[in-house]
Amino acid sequence: MKNVKQGKNVKIIQPVNIYGCTLKNDVFVGPFVEIQNDVIVGNNTRVQSHSFICSNVSIGKFCFIGHGVMFTNDKFSDQKLSKKFLATKIGNKVYIGSNATILPISICDNVVIGAGSVVTKDIKESGIYAGNPAKKIK
Repeated sequence: MKNVKQGKNVKIIQPVNIYGCTLKNDVFVGPFVEIQNDVIVGNNTRVQSHSFICSNVSIGKFCFIGHGVMFTNDKFSDQKLSKKFLATKIGNKVYIGSNATILPISICDNVVIGAGSVVTKDIKESGIYAGNPAKKIK
């Protein structure tokens, strides 16, 4: 861990690779998690083991990030790396199931993402989403 801003009651289970990020109050981070520069994890959020949260991701309050969730910050839309990483914004009370992949998008409050889903577009309406690409199912 290097250059990590931590709130009160943060619990981190080693080993982890966490640097240049902010973990607010009452955050839990499981083992084998990587959280990169310029990430903010909101109050009372839980990040389960083997998840990867890349630069420029903001996660709201009372969220759950399941096991093995992968965030990306480049869509490789022109078959090469972007010169600037794209941002991802996750609202409050968002629950992301295990092995989901989240592209650089925005997700509003009160959303459930099913396990194994791939979120490729902004989610602007609360509900339950699943599939590849993720679609509202309820």
